[in-house]
Amino acid sequence: MSRKILIIDDSPTQRQFLSELLLGRGYAVITADNGADGLVRARAERPDLILMDVVMPGASGFRATRDLSRDPETSAIPVVVCSTKAEPTDRIWALRQGARDYLVKPVQPDELLACVAGLVN
Repeated sequence: MSRKILIIDDSPTQRQFLSELLLGRGYAVITADNGADGLVRARAERPDLILMDVVMPGASGFRATRDLSRDPETSAIPVVVCSTKAEPTDRIWALRQGARDYLVKPVQPDELLACVAGLVN
């Protein structure tokens, strides 16, 4: 059975790039284009991993990550934040919200795949 990954990102280009990369490695992919929809999808779909953007309309990725990590239904799902925000404080803040890792965009395919494999396989 393939592992299911939820991509939460408001950029159609990023969702397509990440989806194609992961589908090519045999992962099942579902997507959401904002944090609120991502929370709903996470509860309904129970993915094995979530890739979370930070800067999105409505709830930020930081807030959505915090909500997921505090919800008993979703707290066991690892979240990897993928953001253009490259300051060390952003990484620290994401990890404090419950993220398991933090990757800076543009995400390098090998780095992303290694991160995903380390958390779901």
